[in-house]
Amino acid sequence: MGLDLNELAQSCGEWLRGTGPEPDIVVSSRVRLARNLAEFPFIAKATEVDRAEIERILRERIEALQAEDRLPRNLTFLDVGELAELDRRFLVERQLISRELADSEGARAVAVDPQEQFSVMVNEEDHLRIQVMRSGLDLQATWEAANRLDDLIEEQVTYAYSDKLGYLTACPTNVGTGARVSVMVHLPALVITRQIDKVFRSLQKISLAVRGLYGEGSQAMGDFYQISNQVTLGLSEEELTKKVADVVPVLLDYERQARDFLIRESQETLHDRVSRAYGILRTAQTITSEETLHLLSSVRLGINLGLIKDVETPTINKLFIHTQPAHLQKLAGMELDSSDRAIERASYLRKHLANGGEGPAAN
Repeated sequence: MGLDLNELAQSCGEWLRGTGPEPDIVVSSRVRLARNLAEFPFIAKATEVDRAEIERILRERIEALQAEDRLPRNLTFLDVGELAELDRRFLVERQLISRELADSEGARAVAVDPQEQFSVMVNEEDHLRIQVMRSGLDLQATWEAANRLDDLIEEQVTYAYSDKLGYLTACPTNVGTGARVSVMVHLPALVITRQIDKVFRSLQKISLAVRGLYGEGSQAMGDFYQISNQVTLGLSEEELTKKVADVVPVLLDYERQARDFLIRESQETLHDRVSRAYGILRTAQTITSEETLHLLSSVRLGINLGLIKDVETPTINKLFIHTQPAHLQKLAGMELDSSDRAIERASYLRKHLANGGEGPAAN
């Protein structure tokens, strides 16, 4: 049975379920592995015939593992090239494919499970991108799941590998382990107290990268940031996982200190910010996705600080994804231009926050 994207749109992706350790700040953990088949050139040099053959081989090998019950049978292949543009945008918003895979040409695919914990991209920048995501701070389990999947596939194909350098990848920064270990964090208090740049400079000094909501080249929206390793050469996958995992408690401490400061020194201003955000979201007649993310970030902070008691974090997490342009159109069952999306988005927010009671709790 294939994966129904319309049905998928009704739910909330794994990375926004609001479960797992430290869910108030750490939204998700992710491990991504870049791999290439030894007998083919990198994608930038590959012909259309090469790309089609790479996709065929990887699809056949993965389906063979499924037939042997060594991989979940519900891991479903989607032909990205055959998908409508709206569906490709939907999968990008869902964090199941990259913008590069969505926008490129030629044979390309992704295998996804209904729980959205696994995403296997074929013919992106590299022949194969294995991605595993878990909700909350769960890097060790995420790495172990990615490693198991990688080992199974490596039994079926020959990876491009150098005894000196490790796994060979299209981008030199991925050579070595080919691993990108990351956490997505929500840091609104550090943004409000204007400490965020100082924290990010400290991360960069220890070779950790800071990216926006949708990874490399994307902007930070809704105070969400991805923190990941910058280099993959010279460290093992376990060492890279530990390096990112070790810095997360420090980030958590900084953000919680900033939240404590806001409650202690600026409670009225903070309460006003949260109340206004909640009020606008519940009453707006038209609203952009950018403003929605900004306001939902304040509401999410308010929930975690006990200023809002009649709505829960998973509801806000769901609204973060469902109010994005492609999701909104999938849920509406039609394509909408920008102005119509703004109206539909406001209507969706009013509907889903209508039973929220009286809003922020009184001091």
